[in-house]
Formats: sequence, structure tokens, C-alpha cells
Amino acid sequence: MPLDFLTLMAVMATNLFMISAALPLIMGRGVSRAARHVQASLLLQAVAWAAIIASSSLWDQALSTLSIACNAAAQWMLYRALEEWLGPRPLPRLLLVLVIAAPLGYTLGFGHYAWRVGWANFLMAAILCIVARATLAPVVESSLRWRSLLLGCLLTSAAFTLARGMLGAFTDQYPSFRTPHPVNLAAAMATNVSLVLGTVALLVAWRAEAEQKLRTLAMTDGLTGLLNQRSFAQQGASLLAHAARHQLPVTALMLDVDHFKQINDTRGHEAGDRALQLFARLLGDTCRSGDLIGRLGGEEFGVLLLHNSAPAGMAFDRRLRRRLHAASVAELGFALDYSAGLATPAPGETDLAALMARADRALYEAKTAGRGRLVAAS
Repeated sequence: MPLDFLTLMAVMATNLFMISAALPLIMGRGVSRAARHVQASLLLQAVAWAAIIASSSLWDQALSTLSIACNAAAQWMLYRALEEWLGPRPLPRLLLVLVIAAPLGYTLGFGHYAWRVGWANFLMAAILCIVARATLAPVVESSLRWRSLLLGCLLTSAAFTLARGMLGAFTDQYPSFRTPHPVNLAAAMATNVSLVLGTVALLVAWRAEAEQKLRTLAMTDGLTGLLNQRSFAQQGASLLAHAARHQLPVTALMLDVDHFKQINDTRGHEAGDRALQLFARLLGDTCRSGDLIGRLGGEEFGVLLLHNSAPAGMAFDRRLRRRLHAASVAELGFALDYSAGLATPAPGETDLAALMARADRALYEAKTAGRGRLVAAS
């Protein structure tokens, strides 16, 4: 029995609706924005194919225009997902213009068949090429495998879309989408295959994102976003070994927010949490790239300053105190201060625990002396 283009489109629409229904069940609740964009993209594609099928029986202009609009919007959603996964992507403004122009030009020129077919397909091919380009050169580290698979699917769809546009705009061999022309049939089959493989690529990308989030959760403190005690110890040991190997100066600081229990007792735990978050943010703003910061427990924080000797560590403390005093009054409504202990490793020392213990003893001296100050370990 000869292949029927309309049947292939119906199969494609059915597959898309089934995938759209299954994805939220697979991904679960609380998914990322990228995952939500993927779900929206597949649902829009399903609506697009259902609309073009329905347009053969009623409301041709309205439903076929809806199909073009949904298909273009689906690619915009996919582009947004790639932005979330890979960082800023090229040509966003041009893509948005094409997404708006495709259905608009189609419906305005609906009375001229060659125009509307050529316009819609040429612009959709351009849209697909821009989204395909977005899979390349990621700003954020990402697997080449799923990106290559998605790139191939998008370029295949773009090639067949362009061929349909050429056929409809410049020949009389494509009078309607029901025509069993070889290009139509090949495009429908290729789109079905691209749909399946593209969905696989997107699921792999989503899984990689989920795994990265789990790794991040295992390494960071949930309240402040800083390294937790275990990760600080692991990365700090590596940093100290690197510094000893290359004879680089390092300064260790132990910091403790003053009167934190009193803040919790008198102002509430929410105020305490906001105080810790502010302190962590200012720590990050004051440190430089390559330095290490961690929340070691409660209101206690650890800092390793690479390429910095003890005087630089004291200058760091002064900058942090100025920022904290100004920001805490403005953002929390009360002044926040801290005590600090400073220590530097002996030449060739690689024992992080011993270094941080000396800084902790200096911190204890600072608290005993009245808090709100820095004491350097002798």
C-alpha cells in the first residue's frame, strides 16, 4: 500500500502528544526552566501538526496559520532551553523576528499559494538553522554527543523544510500538502525519525543537568551556596598542595559571625538566615577568582586566599568589614560583625587541617578578646 502523507503527519502528531504527556511524568515536579521549555516545545509541535491536519477539512487559513505559529514558537522554546543549558546563544533577536514574521507573512499572503508556502518554509528553515547553530560552542561545559545528535536532527529538518519551500514556491508539483510527492513523503519520514532522535538528545541533556545539580547539592551548603565542610576540605587540600608545590603564598581565615545566637533568639531564625546569606555573598564579592570559601558549620566560615600573604589577608579583612557594616544596616536593619583568625602555612606545609586549626585558635583568641576583630596566629 502506498505511503500516505496525511497518515504520516497524523502519526507524527500522535507521537508528539504522547511524548508531551509522558515528559512531565518522566521529569517529575520541580524541573528546571530548560526542562519546562523542552516540554513546551514538544507540546507546541504537537499542536502545530494537529492544526495543519485539521486545516485540510475546515478553517484552512486560521488553522494553517496557527500551525506555522506553533511550530515557530516551538523552536523558540527549544532555543531558550539551549540557552539555559549552554549559556548565551547567538542571534536571539534575529530568531525572535523570524518566529514572529513566519506566521504573520503567511497569513497576510495567504491568497497567493506560492508566496505563503515559500515564505513559511524558507523562514522555518532559517529558524531551524539558527537553533541548530545554538547547539555549538557552549559557554557551559556540555557533552558533545547529545549536542551533535540534536544538531543533525535540526539540520535534517531544515534541509527538508527548505526543499518543500523550493517545491511550493517555484514549481507546480506541490499544490497541497496532501500531494504524495516524494519530497513530502521523505520529509514526513525524516521528521518522524528526527522527532524520536531529537527527543532522545533532549532527555540526555536533561539527565546531564539533573546529575550536575545533584553533584552541586552534594558539594555546597543549601542556605548560602558556598562549599560545605567536606568540599572545602577536599578542594582546600588540593589548593594547599598546589601552593606548596609552586611556592605560592596562601592565607587561611576562620570567620565567625558575632552574637549569632542572639540574632536568632531576638529577631528570629529568618533574620539569622538572611544574615548568613548576606555574609556569604559579601565574602564571595570580596574574594578573588581562585580563592576558596566554605561554610564550615553554623555561623562559622573558612577562607583560603591564594597568592596572598598575611598582610593581604588583613587587608581582605578590612574590606570585608567595611562592606558588611554598610550592607547589614541597609539590608538587615541592624549592624552585623564577625570575629576572625588568620594563619599562614609554613614553607612546604600541605596539612590543611593543621593550618585551619591554627586559624581556629586565633579566632578563639579574637572572640575571647571581645569579638569584632582579627587575630593572627603567632
